[in-house]
Amino acid sequence: MTHWGPRWVGAALCLAVVAIHVVDQGGVPGARDPFYIGVCYHLLEIAGLLAAGLLLCRRVRLGWPLAAGVALGPLLGYVLSRGPGLPQYSDDVGNWAEPLGVLSLVVEAALLVLSVTALTRHRRALAHR
Repeated sequence: MTHWGPRWVGAALCLAVVAIHVVDQGGVPGARDPFYIGVCYHLLEIAGLLAAGLLLCRRVRLGWPLAAGVALGPLLGYVLSRGPGLPQYSDDVGNWAEPLGVLSLVVEAALLVLSVTALTRHRRALAHR
């Protein structure tokens, strides 16, 4: 899918995921405990910026899969951190209705649906060539 609309929306959603996580970590560089959670936040933010850039530069073969990962990673992290908890991190267990977390889920779900749709259409277009 190379149409500009979905690519711009995808890039905007990637940047929204980045912004939400920067706010959640307390700014830049921010701090999250335990250390590995902070590292995951930073990796997500870098991946989100990269995915947005790839989508805007029409590098959809790389941009959409990375955007899907930018959506799926924090969705999984949210479920694990609110459900059973993560090693050395149980602060958010049961905290399903945190407003920033719910906003994050909505943005990430929209990005995941858009990414999967774009990837499916792109693969179909390649198959018909």
